[in-house]
Amino acid sequence: MTLDNLTRLKEKRRSERAELDRLLDEELVCTLATVTTDGRPWAVPMFYARDGDRLLLHGSTGAGALRQVAAGSEAVVAVHAIDAIVLATSLFEHSANYRSAVVRGPLVRLTGDDAVAALDRLSDTLVPGRRAELRGHLKTELVATVALALEITDDNWLLKVSDKDVDEELDVIPDDVWTGILPIHRTYGEPVRSPWLPDDLPAPPSVVALRDAGPQRRRQGRGQRSGTNR
Repeated sequence: MTLDNLTRLKEKRRSERAELDRLLDEELVCTLATVTTDGRPWAVPMFYARDGDRLLLHGSTGAGALRQVAAGSEAVVAVHAIDAIVLATSLFEHSANYRSAVVRGPLVRLTGDDAVAALDRLSDTLVPGRRAELRGHLKTELVATVALALEITDDNWLLKVSDKDVDEELDVIPDDVWTGILPIHRTYGEPVRSPWLPDDLPAPPSVVALRDAGPQRRRQGRGQRSGTNR
């Protein structure tokens, strides 16, 4: 089956790459799915980052299924966001406003400077500026970590969007049943320091900036492919 074989709700499909990038840049977690060498399905939630025309992921070299994916297996990355609950006059017509994306292709294992740059990119995507506040990677940490990339091409992704109000065909619209949408927003709370830290140690600039600006801060500077870091 190809990503073009949509059999239901074809009107929800979007073809603008900018919309795909916007969703990928807003979200934190994807689901990585594949079929392992024994023929069984496998899926796991993972942090990810978009780096221009590729998705970056990472995990432990000790993860057996991840090693099979890193060896070049075909994989699927799925990302979704629920933007609102749509409340109708019946339970059957209740729904949600959402955006969902699927990117499918072979995962490539990154090595050397490209792997280091990918790990740094992942860090600064989740918490912009955090990488500069920390020490460098240890060799043992790099050996224990696998960095993966999935290219985004013109024809290996699918984006569906539902952004409507209640859409019911009723002969008589009841005036005693509330209908409409309930938007869903994501925010950050106050930072909570580790219990062993002194009370007078403030949260670092990266954490304060992310708390104050909200999730949109992570979208700043995303999308351009990063260079290699030594």
